[in-house]
Amino acid sequence: MKITPRIYAGESAQQLFGEREEITGNVEEKVKEIIANVRKNGDAALKEYAEKFDGYKGADLEVSAEEFAEAERAVSAEYKATLKASIENIRAFHRRQVRQGFEIRENGRVTGQKVTPVARAGIYVPGGTAAYPSTVLMNAIPAKIAGVKEVIMATPVKADGKVRPEVLCAAKLCGVDRVFKMGGAQAIAALAYGTESVPKVDKITGPGRDFVATAKKLVYGVACGIDMIAGPSEILVIADGGANPVHVAADLLSQAEHDVIASALLITDSKKLADEVCVQLCEQVKKLERCEIASKSLENNCKVIVVGDMATAVKLANAYAPEHLELCVNDPFPLLDGVVNAGSVFLGYNTPEAVGDYYAGANHTLPTSGTARFSSPLSVEDFIKTTQYVYYDGAALCSAAEDIVRFAKSEGLTGHAESVAVRTRK
Repeated sequence: MKITPRIYAGESAQQLFGEREEITGNVEEKVKEIIANVRKNGDAALKEYAEKFDGYKGADLEVSAEEFAEAERAVSAEYKATLKASIENIRAFHRRQVRQGFEIRENGRVTGQKVTPVARAGIYVPGGTAAYPSTVLMNAIPAKIAGVKEVIMATPVKADGKVRPEVLCAAKLCGVDRVFKMGGAQAIAALAYGTESVPKVDKITGPGRDFVATAKKLVYGVACGIDMIAGPSEILVIADGGANPVHVAADLLSQAEHDVIASALLITDSKKLADEVCVQLCEQVKKLERCEIASKSLENNCKVIVVGDMATAVKLANAYAPEHLELCVNDPFPLLDGVVNAGSVFLGYNTPEAVGDYYAGANHTLPTSGTARFSSPLSVEDFIKTTQYVYYDGAALCSAAEDIVRFAKSEGLTGHAESVAVRTRK
């Protein structure tokens, strides 16, 4: 494997980095079949798919109290302490996101907005090539802070029917109410429509690959809400000549190891650094447990771009709108002011993306595939809804009646106009 830096010559971000891969197009018909089967056959369909896709032939769909207790015994005290420290950081960050309603009272009028959490949220935690207790925390904690009364978790299992103890311990510590052994599109269908065992939820959050992403897309706005349609993981590192090439390469590999379709990109104003990072990538990837996955990711999607200045680097980053953006430079805060499109930004030489994945407190469920142009990280906001209310007394309505009637008639809606006029006519 050889990675060669490219000197920037004025190309667009699309020309430099290529098109993002569409992950919800090729499997839509299969996912529709799965959703229809789950809607029709409920638990029986879930058990059928658990055996077909995961090799699990057990009768139990829901994790039992005994399984939770067994998982807690299997996790070390040190790991529990780590989880608790991470939970406190995540809670502290997300508590700042809590929104209050408001009310305006003047001249016989009351207008206001109340904030209400969704009643039941479903969180999807992948369990394919790795286990993700961090995903449990990042989804369940903001839901609980929002005031969601019931958080239902879905995660696939292997043939033994066991959920990884770290995942169950995380679920217990952050207040997940129920956990079901189901993955893929069938899990999304069960959460969206409900089955004999699985309760229907109001909102589904959490990442997943093509079948999960497509299922979320299909149930959204029909059966429930969703957080986002997450694509492959991606990182863009902007680094200056003072950055350590060993560190930069390690940060790029931290995303490349996720998936063969993950993207790891570097933009730098130093040709020397670019060359050294390319060497480091080829050396370090051999040492990873997920070497095969990371190597394919680098071959498919790694780009190293050399630009003339940092302003150009930020301009290209904004055009690409990455999920993760590292400003691996000596003085990152002036550059941060210019960043407008990114899911989460990591500042300076000593803040690898992994700090945000696990510990800092900011959410790691982030917009991908360029959607950071118009989307935001998962937050407490995703688990609340607002309701407006309006009150006019008689005098206030009389005062506004002429304007309202005029407005309604301008749209040809005389019934609207009459509903006001009939109340104010002398």
